[in-house]
Amino acid sequence: MRESDPRIVLGLHRSRYERRILTSALELGIDAIDTSFNYRGFSAHVALADVGSDLLPRFTLSTKVGFFPADGQVEHSLDPGRLREAMEQTNRDLGRAPDLMFLHNPERSLTGSPDAAQDALGMACAALEAAAAAGLCGAWGISSWDPRPLPELAVGTMPRPDALMVRGGLLAGIDVLEASESLAAQWGLGEGQLWGMSPFGGKAIDPLWGELDPQVFIQDSDDGLSSLQAAFRTAFWLPRVGRIAVGTDNPSHLRELVDALRYEADTRNVRTYRQLLRERAGRQPF
Repeated sequence: MRESDPRIVLGLHRSRYERRILTSALELGIDAIDTSFNYRGFSAHVALADVGSDLLPRFTLSTKVGFFPADGQVEHSLDPGRLREAMEQTNRDLGRAPDLMFLHNPERSLTGSPDAAQDALGMACAALEAAAAAGLCGAWGISSWDPRPLPELAVGTMPRPDALMVRGGLLAGIDVLEASESLAAQWGLGEGQLWGMSPFGGKAIDPLWGELDPQVFIQDSDDGLSSLQAAFRTAFWLPRVGRIAVGTDNPSHLRELVDALRYEADTRNVRTYRQLLRERAGRQPF
C-alpha cells in the first residue's frame, strides 16, 4: 500500500465501474475519483455505489452536473432548478454528498449576447455555490472542455469556484491552454486548485504515442520511461496543474502512471513547445 498522492485522480468517464480498479487505485495511493451525473448513460452514480459503497468513504469524490436526459437523447442546460435537482439526485444515488461538484462544460449553453451568457453562467455558478452551502457537496468548481469563452464572462460579481478542471496535455491547443490559465488567474486559483483532464487527448492507445517522442520534455528520461508515461507527466505543465483526472480500467496502466510521477519536466523544452504552438497559431511570442 503506497502513501496517498493527490496528483492523480481516477477518472471514470469510460469506466466499466469494476471494483478491482477502485481497490487497485487505493493500493497505489490514489484516493480520489471523478465521475459525472451523465456518465454511463446517467447510471454512473448508482453503479459506483453498487460496486463500492464500502470503499467510497476512503475516496475523495468529485462529480459533475450539466448534462440531462431528454427523450432518449442528451441535452445540456444551465438552468439552476435542473442543476439543483441533479445534485439532490446525485446525493441519493451515491448515498453521500460528493466532496466536489463541477459545473460540467458550461460553454455548451453560453449562447446569445455576452450579457445573456454572463447571466446564465452566473446563475449556474450561484446554484452550485448554494448547493455547497446547503451541504449537497463539500465544494464546487467548473469543468470545461473548451474554456475559451469563459474568461470574458467570469468577471464582476461572478461566484468564485473552488477548483477548475480543464483539458490539457500535448494535444491541447495554445488557445485552450492560455484560456485555462487566464481563467485560473482571474479567480485567483492556485496550482492545487487547477486540474487537468484528458492528458492523452482521449486516446491513450492512439498510434500517435508511438510516433511522438514526449520524452524530450522530461528530465533524465533514459531509464525506461515510456512515451505514454512521458506524455502523462508532461501534461502537468500544459497547463500547470496540481492534479490530473485520467481514466483506465487496467491496474497495470494505472501503476505506470503512478510510476511516472517520480520524473520532472524539462521546463525549458516545455516553454519552447508552447512558443512553437503560439507561432503555429499566428500568435505573438511571450
